[in-house]
Amino acid sequence: MIVGVPKELKADEYRVGMIPAGAETLVRAGHTVLIETGAGQGSGIPDEEYLKAGAQIVSKADQVWGQAEMIVKVKEPIAREYSCMRAGQTVFTYFHFAADRALTDATIKSGITAVAYETVHDRNGRLPLLTPMSEVAGRMSIQEGAKYLEKPMLGRGILLAGVPGVEAATVMILGAGIVGTNAAKVAAGLGANVILLDINLDRLRYLDDVMPANVRTIYSDVQTIRKYLAQADLMIGAVLIPGARCPLLVRREHLKLMKPGAVIVDVGVDQGGCCETTHATTHANPTYVVDDIVHYGVTNMPGAVGRTSTFALTNATLPYALRLANMGWQKAAAQDPGLAEGVSIVAGKITNKAVAESFNLEYCPLERLIK
Repeated sequence: MIVGVPKELKADEYRVGMIPAGAETLVRAGHTVLIETGAGQGSGIPDEEYLKAGAQIVSKADQVWGQAEMIVKVKEPIAREYSCMRAGQTVFTYFHFAADRALTDATIKSGITAVAYETVHDRNGRLPLLTPMSEVAGRMSIQEGAKYLEKPMLGRGILLAGVPGVEAATVMILGAGIVGTNAAKVAAGLGANVILLDINLDRLRYLDDVMPANVRTIYSDVQTIRKYLAQADLMIGAVLIPGARCPLLVRREHLKLMKPGAVIVDVGVDQGGCCETTHATTHANPTYVVDDIVHYGVTNMPGAVGRTSTFALTNATLPYALRLANMGWQKAAAQDPGLAEGVSIVAGKITNKAVAESFNLEYCPLERLIK
């Protein structure tokens, strides 16, 4: 199979879909790997390393898209890439369809097979290709939140850790999954007062046992959300429903409960976010203010730490990419039900129920399309 890795085009995106070790693994398995010139530059990987691994360097993205039977990326295709997608091609990347109708429509029209990292499951029901970037984003959420609490950034002028004699900041985290847990670890390590909310009591019991004393686990409901929003200096949105839009847990009227200059970092913005006033931003212009509350809505947070994120991501994606290349998506999905859950759109048909329901579009069970 010809596998193509184009350079990422999303603003301030420094990751790349494959490292040289991945290219070498695919080449040794008998595949051809095309890397666009400079694709690895943002992650500190020069073209020469791909050449040594046996990959071919091509000068233009059009050549990669035009020749490759499978495209391996990091982020969803943006508008200028829509026309590059072609019928019969497999595209393996993060898609986050539920938050983007234009992308969904373009993918349906293109005729590709879209395999979404964020909905691939492992045997234990976990999300192995979302986990590494959730770990990065969770840790970064505190780093970014702490920065935007500074007064020059329009925040409250609070040091997250406090100092002797001055209380530390209160960090409220909505969701105790991978993002929320990693955010809590970093916030607690800095000395903040951490409130971690979730509806999964087993998860809360576990985290109550393993987290330090400055992390409190609280069952999440409409009243506790309102209560802790009023106390929060920094709120982290860490809610996810695989393949579907995030539930709206923080409404605009709730912002008046918060302290002026408080910060919201909505990590789930890729899936629409859990805050009604959240919208997508970029690393170049990461924040905006609504009702005196600073909002951070960068959709590719891990892209800012491209080298760390690239290696963390490709450690997880390579085995799946190799399986897809060796067998093709149909056989690979037939043999691996978890990988099959990542197959979201096939030849114009939506095979992910959550995506179809998000836009009231027709759903086609994948088993009908696997020969």
